[in-house]
Formats: sequence, structure tokens, C-alpha cells
Amino acid sequence: MHLDKRTRTQLVIFLIVSLAFTAYMFVNYVNLPQMLFNTGYYTVTVQLPQSAGLYTRSNVTYQGTEVGHVESVDLTDTGVAATLALRSGIPIPSDLDAQVHSQSAVGEQYVALLSRNAMSAPLRDGDVITADRTTVPPSITSILDSTTTALQAIPKDNLKTVIDEGATAFGGRGADLSHIISGFSTLAVDARTNLDSLTTLVDGAAPILNSQADTADSISAWAANVAALTGQLRDHDDGLVGVLESGAAGTGQAQQLIARIKPSVPLLLANLVSVGQIAITYRADLEQMLVLLPQSLANAQATSAATASAPAGPYRTGFLSFNLNLNLPPACNTGYLPPQSRRSPAEIDYPDRPTDDLYCRVPQDSPLNVRGIRNIPCESKPWKRAPTVAMCESDEQYVPLNDGNNWKGDPNATLSGQDVPAPRPPAVVPLPAPPQTIPQATPPPLAAAAYDPATGAYVGPDGKTYTQADLATNGSPKTWQSMLIPPGS
Repeated sequence: MHLDKRTRTQLVIFLIVSLAFTAYMFVNYVNLPQMLFNTGYYTVTVQLPQSAGLYTRSNVTYQGTEVGHVESVDLTDTGVAATLALRSGIPIPSDLDAQVHSQSAVGEQYVALLSRNAMSAPLRDGDVITADRTTVPPSITSILDSTTTALQAIPKDNLKTVIDEGATAFGGRGADLSHIISGFSTLAVDARTNLDSLTTLVDGAAPILNSQADTADSISAWAANVAALTGQLRDHDDGLVGVLESGAAGTGQAQQLIARIKPSVPLLLANLVSVGQIAITYRADLEQMLVLLPQSLANAQATSAATASAPAGPYRTGFLSFNLNLNLPPACNTGYLPPQSRRSPAEIDYPDRPTDDLYCRVPQDSPLNVRGIRNIPCESKPWKRAPTVAMCESDEQYVPLNDGNNWKGDPNATLSGQDVPAPRPPAVVPLPAPPQTIPQATPPPLAAAAYDPATGAYVGPDGKTYTQADLATNGSPKTWQSMLIPPGS
């Protein structure tokens, strides 16, 4: 075949281009520049506890993107050192983890670089990723051996049942299983992100769990009480249903009742607040009174009421004494207004109460007014006795005016340091108003007539004669017995 010059020239050019393209593809496929001159790459050493199936030319990825390959895998005294060849144009943070993964169940391991701090300095040629920053997957052989051992421990019939039931349970549920696995993956990622908080939670759970263990008896008793309560509710289900059915009507009636008493209840409750505060302050006294009152009533009944078994006589009931014990002991006058300031019972005005505290101010061990206010125990300080709340709450101690039952000289000259009741100013009695003159009606004239004591006859104002039988003596004098007999008898 004869080819012209033009055709031969075209064939030569095509052959040259093909050879150049083939050479370029070969050089890039085998990475000849890097193999010969190590250009465009830098090396980083990864320390691993074992090779985990890693081999030369394995891929190296960063954030899921291929950034290099494994240049060599060498043994060391502590494990394996894998040399990674990474592309120079891709910055990779130095604060990272190196993990060996498998692309499939049959192998094809690769190295995944995961950044811990994206703002850290980039890796440099010759850097080393230490073993504490690396992880390797478990051996597939050990996993298969453990799976085989577990399957052999299960009887074949039961294994077939498990597989059949698993197929029935999960058949056609691929999308749901995918969502579950994705959720678990997200949960694992979030757990790793909040690892410090989870660690703190686990460490702090120990005291709570210990408290639960320490109170196991109380929890058991509470559970038993709850069980008893639920049992009662179950046994009285009909009554509970009735309460629920009629509860609406009862609630309506209660609302109507509250609406009717609404104007007065707030005022009553507001007044009860003060009563409640006083009751809280004197709670100890009220409790003591409630404790002693029944026994006191029982003692009074035992001494005053007659008993059927007691013999008749003067000892069947309690004694009744007419000994008045007047002025034993005498009344206490110390601490009150002096005699010249005392009001007369005949006065009808209503002056203001004295501003001073009036009470018996003799010593606390005096036989006068033993149960007086000066000996009342303080509510906040039971060991202290004082006549006023202010003295109870302060460090002031009770000091008597004197040791007698009357004023002794000038009470203001005492050294007690307490205020002495000031005499009451004389009462101003208003002068009575002058009496008003009221015109009196003319009284009717009195009718008077003389009568005959022998017959009882007399002449009235009208000129007629009348007879009053009880005025006649009939010639016999009146006696006190005859005066008691009705007239005409």
C-alpha cells in the first residue's frame, strides 16, 4: 500500500501524541515523581499498636476526602509505625486523631484523619501522631470466631426460630432500622461532644444511687403503701366512680357557697391571720394546755362527782369549804397607779389608758401574785421570765421596784431603772347642763267624800249615795285575820 507524504506525516504525529499521553498516564498512575524525587508530598508517621491489615498504598482520608496514601508499614519495639505521604496543597490540623477503618468486611483498610481542633497549626513534614491519638478496628478474624462460637452454642432449631422471628420482625423495616441506626450514631456523636458532662453525670450519680441503697427499706415501705392504696382504690372502684360522677355537681354547689359567703370570708380570714400568728407564737403553751386540760377535767370530776362505789357519808363527794381566805396573801399594789390616781367607781367618763405598763413589780420570788405577768416564761427564751415581749427579746433583766406590797416613799427614787407609772391627771368632769323647764299639765281635781264607818255609805261627786261593804265595821273591830279574808266571804 502506497501512502502519500501527508498521510505518513499525520500517522507520525498521532503516534507521538499517543506515546506522550501514555507516558503521562503511566507517570501519574505510578506517582513516579513522588517515588523518585518525593515532590508534592510530605511524610507523617503514625504509631499504631498493630497493623490491623494496613498495607502500602492504602488510602489516607481527611474529613472523608482522600489526601494521600500509606507509604510504608514498619515494625517497631512498641508496635507498628505507618508512614503517610500527604499532599502538600491540603492543610491538615496537627491536633487530630488517626483511625484505621475497613471499607468492607473483606478488608481494604484505610487511615482516616479526624480533626480535634481545626484552628491548630497544620501538619509538617516529619510530624509524629502518637499511639494515644490512634485507634485500630478489632480483628475480623476474632469477630468471626466469636460469632461462630456463639452460633454453635445455640441449638439449630432455636437458631432457626430466632432467624425466622427476626426476619418476621425486621422484614421490610429497612427504613426504620436505618433511622434507628442513624439516631444511635447521632447520639454517639453528641455523647462524645458532651463527654465531660456525661462523665460528671456518671460521677455524680454515685451519691444518689448510694442514698437509694441506704433508703431501700423506706422505698420498700413506700411501695407497699402505694400498693395498699391502689388496692383500696380497686376495691372501692364503684364509690370512686360515684365521687367522680357527682363531683361536678358538688363543685358547683361549693362555688355557689363561696360566692354567697365571699363578702364576709375575706374579712374573716384576714382577722384569722392575726389569731394564727398569735397561736403560732404561743404554740407551745396551747399544746401544753391541751395536754393538761383533759387530766385537769378528770381530776375535777373525780373530786366533785359522786361515785356509785363510794359509801354514803360526808366523803362521798368533794369537800366544800366556806373559808374565804380574804386578803391572804394581800393584794399587790406595787407597780400600779398610786391611790390618789385611782378612779372612783362613780365616774362615768372614759379616759385614755395609761401609757405605762401596769403590773405587780415585786420580786419574782415574792409570794404576792405568784402567777402574775412578771413570772410568765418568754416564748422565744423559755429559760427567761419577763413581763413584756420587749424585755423577753432584749438582754434586759427584770428588776422589781421594791420588795413590799405598798408604795414606800417616793417610787421615783428607786434604783430599778424601770419607768414608774405616772399619776393619772385629774379627770375633768363637765358641768351638768341647766335643767330645762318643762310645762306641767294641770292635774285633775281629786274627788274626796266622807263615809259612814258603820255602814260604809258615802255620797259621790255626782250626788248619788254609794255603799262600800269593806269600809263598814258592822259594829265589830277589824282584826288581821279578817283583813286576809276576801270581801263577801
